Amino acid sequence: MAEDVKPTRKNLMAIEDRIELSERGHDTLEQKRDGLIMEFMDILDQAQDVRANLNQDYVRAQNKINMARAMEGDVAVRGAAAALKEYPEITTQSKNIMGVVVPQIESSRVKKSLDQRGYGLLGSSARIDEAADAYEELLESIILAAEVETAMKKMLEEIETTKRRVNALEFKLLPELYENQEYIEQKLEEQEREEIFRLKKIKAKKEEEEKEERAAEKAAAEAEAEAATAD
Repeated sequence: MAEDVKPTRKNLMAIEDRIELSERGHDTLEQKRDGLIMEFMDILDQAQDVRANLNQDYVRAQNKINMARAMEGDVAVRGAAAALKEYPEITTQSKNIMGVVVPQIESSRVKKSLDQRGYGLLGSSARIDEAADAYEELLESIILAAEVETAMKKMLEEIETTKRRVNALEFKLLPELYENQEYIEQKLEEQEREEIFRLKKIKAKKEEEEKEERAAEKAAAEAEAEAATAD
């Protein structure tokens, strides 16, 4: 409430400083919000492409594994899968996008050559090889999707947080500061008018007293003059 603020010039200067600081903060947060939204839209476009590729890779991998099962049998497919000795490695790093730390996922040993899969050339077939290729590509798409989706989620959270801060400044803090500023200015103007009115009254009273004093002095001088003439 503005009425809770003591209307002094010191408080007025303090509020003006807070207004200036809050306005700068509001402008900075607005710029950050707009920049984050632009970055988010770029990531969203990338995410849409990644999702589309992920769906395509999943359908392709399912078709390839179904074909391998139909032609080679589940036992052969499971045997080829069980022969795998080297598994993919996932490492995570981070990168900064306008102050938002998002993950950067690195993978190794996802795509393998025939001799790296462990089942050997004689224990395999073209259909099993094609299914393995398809699932390795699917795994790479999943890793990329995880990176993009996580980055998009973190960017969206930061956008929402920044929007709340902008709104808090724009619709709560700054209006309250403007209200307090206006209240103090009005009170100070009232005090100044009252002070001017008081000084005018004092001046008028003093002038009246001086006038009465001069009149008394004049009357006394006239009385002295009349007394001197009578003598």
